[in-house]
Amino acid sequence: MTAAGVTPLEHTILSGQFPFAKAPLVLGNEGAGVVEEGGGTDFPVGARVMFTGPYGVFEDGAYSEWLAVRKESLCLVPEGVDDVSAAGIPVAYLTAQMALTLAGFQAGKTVLAPAIGGSVGNAVTQLARALGAKRAIASTTNHAKAEQAKALGFHEVIDLSCEKLGDGADMVIDGVGGAVLSEALGALALGGSLTTLGYAASRKATIDVTNLIWQRASIQSFILFAQPQVAWADALFREEFAPSATHDHSS
Repeated sequence: MTAAGVTPLEHTILSGQFPFAKAPLVLGNEGAGVVEEGGGTDFPVGARVMFTGPYGVFEDGAYSEWLAVRKESLCLVPEGVDDVSAAGIPVAYLTAQMALTLAGFQAGKTVLAPAIGGSVGNAVTQLARALGAKRAIASTTNHAKAEQAKALGFHEVIDLSCEKLGDGADMVIDGVGGAVLSEALGALALGGSLTTLGYAASRKATIDVTNLIWQRASIQSFILFAQPQVAWADALFREEFAPSATHDHSS
C-alpha cells in the first residue's frame, strides 16, 4: 500500500450506521499501491494499481501496509496520476460511470451532478463531459468552491448561495440528499430521472410529487457494491475511467 482513500463510508461504519461491517476490522475501502506478487501478466510485479471492492467493509481494507487484493478489483494507475490522487479515484469514478450507465446516459444528454466539491459530483461531471454530454452541470452552496471549480475548467457550476438550479436536466446523479435532492427533482426535464446514491447533506428529503407526475420523471437508487461483476469490469476498462490529473479528486 502506498496510499489509502477516505470515503463517507468509513464515517458511516465508525458511527455504527452500517450494520454489515463487523469489528474487528481494518478500514479503507479504496487505495493505491504497487504489486508485489500474484498479479500475472495483467498486473506484473512493480505495477502501480488502484482498487476498491469489499475491502474495509466486509474484510480488512486499505489502512494497512500490505493488502491482498483480488485481480478483478484492480486497475492500472494512468501515467501522470500520482498515488495519492489514484487512491481517491476508484469509488467516485466507478460510481459515476455505473450510475450514468444505469440512468441510460447517451451523448447529447444534459446531466446535473450536485456538489462539485464532493468526489462523486466531481467525477460525474468530468465523465459526462468526456462521454459527450450536451451539458454537464454541477452545483455548490459555497461561493469560493464555485469560483475554484470554474478556474479548474468546470464551466457550468451553479452557485446555490445566490442562484437556483434551473431546469432541463435529462438526468440527475445525486450524492447529497436533503434539500438539494428536493430541488434537483424539480430541475428535471420531461421524462428525466434522478439517481440517489448518497446523503452527505441529510438522509431525509421532502419532495413535491407533482415534479414526478407532470414531468413523467422517475427516481432510482444506486449502490456500488450491489452491481454485478460484469458492470465493474466494463467500468474499470473504459478509457474514460482515466481522469484528468489536473482536476482535484481529493475533496
